[in-house]
Amino acid sequence: MEGSDFSTERTYNDNKTHSSKPKGSPRDTVGHGTHTASIAAGSPVANASYYGLARGTAKGGAPSARIAVYKACSEDGCSGSTLLKAIDDAIADGVDFISISIGMSSTFQADFLEDPIAIGAFHAQEKGVTVVCSAGNEGPQLNTVVNSAPWIFTAAASNIDRDFQSTLVLGDGRTFNVSLKLCFLVDPLSL
Repeated sequence: MEGSDFSTERTYNDNKTHSSKPKGSPRDTVGHGTHTASIAAGSPVANASYYGLARGTAKGGAPSARIAVYKACSEDGCSGSTLLKAIDDAIADGVDFISISIGMSSTFQADFLEDPIAIGAFHAQEKGVTVVCSAGNEGPQLNTVVNSAPWIFTAAASNIDRDFQSTLVLGDGRTFNVSLKLCFLVDPLSL
């Protein structure tokens, strides 16, 4: 993705917002946010492969989507107040959904009343904005899922060799056969 594909870029320092026009690529220092953004809205790339395997066209889930970037974390961590400010700014800017691919250790995760991601996600949900979060990086042991508030759409990766097939029925009655492979969605209420 190029800088022109991004509609908003904001960085935060001590809870003060710095709005700017994107300058080149808004990649983060370690590439994690850029990688997750390309999964969501990456433009089609022909002849992509993994070391020559699975050659084809790679693209994000919604290649025509526009992305607003709110860089609330630094190499020093993520302040809860800064995360809340970024979520509030995203809501005020009119985003349709928020993707938060961060989370604390499951050992130290606060309850929903003190967890800034859960609080911000609740506020977003009240405003009609869906929040999608990562389930963390500590599995597959029991009780290692983070971002599990019932109002958060929590997603996790898996390496199981299953193919989950289902029929998707749209509101207009059209149906599609769909399957999820190598990825499953976590229902936090079932944990």
